Amino acid sequence: MNKAYKFRIYPNLAQRILFGKTFGCCRFIYNKMLSEKIAYYKETEKTLNITPAKYKADFEWLKEVDSLALCNEQLNLDKAYKNFFRDKKVGFPKFKNKKNDRKSYTTNCVNNNIRIDGKFLVLPKIGKLRIKQHRNIPSGYILKSVTVSQNASGKYYASVLYEYNEDIQPEKASNVLGLDFSMSELYIDSNGEHADYPRYYRRALEKLGRMQRALSKMVKYSNNYYKQRRKIAKFHERIANQRKDFLHKHSRQITNAVSCVAIEDLNMKAMQKSLNFGKSVNDNAWGMFTSFLTYKLAEQGKQLIKVDKWFPSSKTCSVCGAKKDELLLSECVYVCDCGNVMNRDVNAAINIKNEAIRILAAD
Repeated sequence: MNKAYKFRIYPNLAQRILFGKTFGCCRFIYNKMLSEKIAYYKETEKTLNITPAKYKADFEWLKEVDSLALCNEQLNLDKAYKNFFRDKKVGFPKFKNKKNDRKSYTTNCVNNNIRIDGKFLVLPKIGKLRIKQHRNIPSGYILKSVTVSQNASGKYYASVLYEYNEDIQPEKASNVLGLDFSMSELYIDSNGEHADYPRYYRRALEKLGRMQRALSKMVKYSNNYYKQRRKIAKFHERIANQRKDFLHKHSRQITNAVSCVAIEDLNMKAMQKSLNFGKSVNDNAWGMFTSFLTYKLAEQGKQLIKVDKWFPSSKTCSVCGAKKDELLLSECVYVCDCGNVMNRDVNAAINIKNEAIRILAAD
């Protein structure tokens, strides 16, 4: 199994310059190979196989950076091609833009050339740089690769990938919890508990609007313009960190409390486009929350069951099983002829839980 740990790193001036060169060389190699592949296919209708080593004779400055970082760009391009031919909806590989706010490169561990040495991280070509290691790495973990990234606010991070062997015993699904997606509260579970999501982005919209209006009045590409862009990027980063912190804590609480979680397999992209729900859906980050739940449950041998999105969880009575033909979005209370009166989302969460129990029994 693989697990990555993301740490903040603090490069000095020389290391920041070398990071910038590495980001630029990786972008150059990716775009150069993609351009030649496209031109070669147009001429011969065949696929061109090339490596970064081909360009080092013509572009001497490519030798200044880590060669494994360039090789990983070749692997990334090959993967992008495979994904395109596997599913055309993914889209054809695109050229990398120099103005992209997030920059990154990946290098591999070979002959102990990458290691964490006390308060320092040792990287090829870079040498020792300060690292904020906020958690310990368990013994027996083998370091495989490091992805260095710089975000829009100018901060540098190192995502260190480890490989480990662990015999995880599957846990019997004796305690199942159903979660129903809620636009305003993230989710409501089958026990009637609400997530009470604070909606960080919505709360920050007024201040964010003032900052963006100030940016629009500045001379483009001036020093003040870039300073304001950096302030906005830091503000967005703060919102994202608040959201991640909330989702991590709630997914951990759920994972520790139950042995199986059931959710609906929703199409969030389609939901964004319908009824102008785009901002609310993105602010909730339901996809990120389910990703956190998935790997946290898997680490403990527990299960995440996804109920089919066409399952009528909202229209079905959780007591008698009767199904309503129509149920308006404005109806917040589910009322059934059998006498069942309860919150619409709680009723849906119970139905999701019952459907998961049925799926488990069928398996």
